[in-house]
Amino acid sequence: MSTLVILAHPNLETSRVNKAWKEALEQHDEVTVHDLYATYPDFKIDVTREQQLLVSHDRIVFQFPFYWYSSPALLKEWQDVVLSYGWAYGQSGTQLHGKEFVLAVSTGGPADAYRPDGYNRFMMEELLSPFRAMANLTGMTYLPPYIESGVRTLSAEELRTSAEFLANHVVNISIPK
Repeated sequence: MSTLVILAHPNLETSRVNKAWKEALEQHDEVTVHDLYATYPDFKIDVTREQQLLVSHDRIVFQFPFYWYSSPALLKEWQDVVLSYGWAYGQSGTQLHGKEFVLAVSTGGPADAYRPDGYNRFMMEELLSPFRAMANLTGMTYLPPYIESGVRTLSAEELRTSAEFLANHVVNISIPK
């Protein structure tokens, strides 16, 4: 199965976890890692190129750090212009139907901050629901996300383990029955 990882991190050089994830994913021949901020530093997205990348892969992964309860700005812009009416959704917008969709999300805060009684007051599943809705609207199958919380305090060993687990998750996850 061919997998396209759409990486959206505005400061990848300073990221420990997203950089480690990228390096682990690049070790797999069936995975293409596409760094949006490196490709489009001016936010001028080549829609045709992006749509061709999507069509040529079976599984789509959005990899990003969780910013203000969502994704970084360039990924939102990418969604706005690439996932257009008549192409990705709408009566004739069937280009993504049948593809699989996975999220790979890192958070600085600990996992227990994302509970009704936690600091952020909401579960991650709730906060990520717009992505699940996007997958539904575009006809993709939403697979369980990979979420790594508390990334600021990960040890070197925990970082290596996280990267291995993420790569395994992205490459080997299957549709729940």
